Amino acid sequence: MSISRRSLLGAGLVSPLLAAPILVSPMLGRAARAQASAGIIRYGLSAFPPNLQPWVSTGASAGTVKMLLHRSLVSYGPDGNLRGELAESWAHEADGAWVFKLRKGCVFQNGEPVTADDVKWSIEQIAGEKSTAYMRTQFQQIERIEIPDPATVKLYTKEPQATLPSWFGNYNTFIIWRKSQANEPIGAGPFRLVGQERGSSIEVAPFDKFYKPGMPKVKGIKFIVYADENLRNAALMSGDVDMIEYVPWQSMAAVEADQRLKLDTQEGPFMDVLFNGTKPPFNDPRVRRAIAHAIRREDIVKVAFFGRGKPLEGVPIVEGTPWYDDKLAHGWNYDPARAKALLAEAGFANGFQSTLLATAQFGMHKDTAEVVQQHLAEVGIQCELQLPDWSTRVSRGTRGQYDMAIHGVSADNNDPDGLSVVLDTSLSPTHGRSFKVDAPRTIAALAKGRAEFDQAKRVAIYKEMQAAALEEVPLVGLAWRQQGYGMAKNVSGFVNLPGALSNSSGNMLEQTFFA
Repeated sequence: MSISRRSLLGAGLVSPLLAAPILVSPMLGRAARAQASAGIIRYGLSAFPPNLQPWVSTGASAGTVKMLLHRSLVSYGPDGNLRGELAESWAHEADGAWVFKLRKGCVFQNGEPVTADDVKWSIEQIAGEKSTAYMRTQFQQIERIEIPDPATVKLYTKEPQATLPSWFGNYNTFIIWRKSQANEPIGAGPFRLVGQERGSSIEVAPFDKFYKPGMPKVKGIKFIVYADENLRNAALMSGDVDMIEYVPWQSMAAVEADQRLKLDTQEGPFMDVLFNGTKPPFNDPRVRRAIAHAIRREDIVKVAFFGRGKPLEGVPIVEGTPWYDDKLAHGWNYDPARAKALLAEAGFANGFQSTLLATAQFGMHKDTAEVVQQHLAEVGIQCELQLPDWSTRVSRGTRGQYDMAIHGVSADNNDPDGLSVVLDTSLSPTHGRSFKVDAPRTIAALAKGRAEFDQAKRVAIYKEMQAAALEEVPLVGLAWRQQGYGMAKNVSGFVNLPGALSNSSGNMLEQTFFA
């Protein structure tokens, strides 16, 4: 069946994996142990992917699987720095172009070579007017693409883009074979999809023509969905799986204490409150600022994360980086009197009623929402909690079907430009940032920062951005959280990537093996 260019753009390429998740997966027992002895990693996944569309964001669990099936020009290595994937080198030239040189010997999983034409086509699909791609707005900044030869791509942007290579480090910007059918996106990743039990499990096997010698290092991975975090942890503790994502915070100490297991954590992901800017009163920044001052974040760290995190009272800039400013970092400090004064100034001295969207599928979302609900009630904002499954939460968030929402997320990377994903509300709608909130000064500062190549000037610009965001409130930071992977002691090679990159750690499964 032939597929039109328009249909490809509109769908972002359709994946055959479209089933809704089930809430509980069965323990695997004897069959699971047989898989481990055969060199197959059994991985406890927290959610069945709503889909595996290569350019559409549907959460970190889906991203983990997508990173095995596909590859982009670059990725992040164990040290958190960009490394080559389909591109072996990249450079910014005097004429303003970013030039990528493709690696020799890269082929797609149908045996076709990866060429500059495939890169150009993939960029055009992501940037298309009817595209639903996560990075659509960024890629629309590419004005033209030149192909001097089959192994070279030159990208010219409308404005200078100092951080453009990092766009391709995002796990929603894969390079796909340019003749892919809409229901069969063909990538160049280290694993290929070989089976699924809808809502329950996904199986991948090594791609024997992957361009990195000796990788992947295992005979396969079976992702088993344990949407209940306690069952997921129990599967690890009992040996029914070899590793899990999102180790429950209340279980981290037990994993650390078990001599058969190990825990790898990073502090970089965070929790926040998102707003629907098309609905009053959330189109008023004074109301959003009031909410920022109404929440005692220590309670979230204690209740949702069992002390494994720290309060986040400003824009999520990592402490110790050049752009961190201690005063700006506490610009949304807990101050209920200030919250009430702002509400009165905005015309809501007696508060108001609203809804707060989260999900019951992840305890951190539900627990955070309950603490926020309690503190908002203390300043007169009465919130009805709405706790659907994760797939529904993603859909409603992307469509703007909420008043306020709780979310857990990380920046795209550890550069402040990586925060565009959560702060730049002019970008395409997604479940992970506020819906159409007006924040022009914040957005302008982000654009200014990514156009600046001088590091000292970028530091000053991003402090301006933080100050603007404290006033415009495109989101409300709540808490940094530790994010942990638990695994058996004999699982080696896996790295939980530093800081904001923790959600991209699935990329490390290509080098994971049994010692």
